[in-house]
Amino acid sequence: MKESADLSDPQKITRWPSGNLEVRALLDRLGIRPNKSLGQNFLTDCALAELIVSEINPSSDDVVVEIGPGTGSLSRYLVGRVRRLILVEFDQKLADFLTVAFAGDSSVEVEHADATKFDLRSLFPEGPVKVIGNLPYSCGGEIMRKFLDQPSPVTQGVFMLQKEVAQRLVAIPRTKAYGRVTLLTSAGWEVEQLHTFPPDPFYPRPAVDSSLVRMCCRLNGEIEPYNRQIFDRLLRCGFSQRRKQLKKRLPLGEVAWSEICEVIGIAETARAEELCLEQWLKMARLLDSHPLKNTPQCGDEIFDVVDDNNLVLGQSPRSEVHARGLLHRAVHIFVFNNLGELYLQKRSSLKDSSPGLWDSSASGHLEVGEDYRSAASRELTEELGIKVTVEEICDLEACQATGWEFVRLFRCEDDGPFLSPCSEVETGVFLAPDIIDQWVRRRPQDFASGFVECWNMYSLRGVSRIAPD
Repeated sequence: MKESADLSDPQKITRWPSGNLEVRALLDRLGIRPNKSLGQNFLTDCALAELIVSEINPSSDDVVVEIGPGTGSLSRYLVGRVRRLILVEFDQKLADFLTVAFAGDSSVEVEHADATKFDLRSLFPEGPVKVIGNLPYSCGGEIMRKFLDQPSPVTQGVFMLQKEVAQRLVAIPRTKAYGRVTLLTSAGWEVEQLHTFPPDPFYPRPAVDSSLVRMCCRLNGEIEPYNRQIFDRLLRCGFSQRRKQLKKRLPLGEVAWSEICEVIGIAETARAEELCLEQWLKMARLLDSHPLKNTPQCGDEIFDVVDDNNLVLGQSPRSEVHARGLLHRAVHIFVFNNLGELYLQKRSSLKDSSPGLWDSSASGHLEVGEDYRSAASRELTEELGIKVTVEEICDLEACQATGWEFVRLFRCEDDGPFLSPCSEVETGVFLAPDIIDQWVRRRPQDFASGFVECWNMYSLRGVSRIAPD
């Protein structure tokens, strides 16, 4: 006779509930009636659960967030295989059940939380994070945006979705499913539709088929930098009436439609669904009016070269200063919001030093004859689009970690939002100082070395010294 799951006490589970009847029995014992408005359709097939988990390729060093673990159908195949497992469950009774069931495993954390409001920022110090889940059809798209929109520590996700939603994610131009969601997703993620399943493995049975998709974050530099706000606005306008010609729908500013068509290679009568991702991105770049959109740095910039006492010896081009390791001057600025969180920027892949790494809120070299305070104000305007009063914090001696720069560190306050040139700044995020402490300690390789030096010096003056674990 087949052994039944012990549902009398979560701490004494000898075999997790499997099959429709056992899952229903567990839900009945917990006093849970599946809520259609919450999209509660519980996975009951063990083989399918194992398959889903295998697609995320769990390893002993992974940090995995599972969204909507429910009765633990996926969780039980992840426990013991990953370094840290975070279960985000909206239903209080299910969260309590999972807390008791996994009480003996310190690698499992149960968060009673709404996944659409879950704060991912504390996970940046963990390094690359994976996400998995059978997402509720009612808010699956909103959950994916929360976890996948940049900046995010997530680099891979495996999701069970409504089949029609999965088809939109992988759609190609000139098809009905192709649209704004397709393009916004594919600009940052490689999406693969893995399997499609009928309603049978779920309780209650949904009215539609489901598909499993895997999403992998695009590598740094794979997509040429672009302004996300302009890209999104173009897509909203273009697909609001997808069958109309684009020239009648788009906010073109002062750029002629004929010029855009020639550059991106489309007919003047083109419609939104006819353009591929690369053409939409090219259009966004053409319509970006930021004066520095194509200028991450200029090799023929002239810097003051200084001696060991920071006294000017002469001038040399940027390329020569960096190639020869000549001493020169720079500023870093820490921008805090009203919660005391520090804004970190992620450097563009076009930068000639530390591309794709996290850095101070703003930073840059002094121009010839420029003083430190003027340079700080200029960099804030160029990189963040703000004009605020800066406060001097300290000076850092030139060394290899600062790029042989004599650095003056400033701070200021501003809550954003910021207007940054895509050629210099890929994205940014406000983080609490204790999260930055952990992140710098655990993963210094994620940061430009000049920022680490500045943060250590700032910490010495009021927080805590960062030392390797």
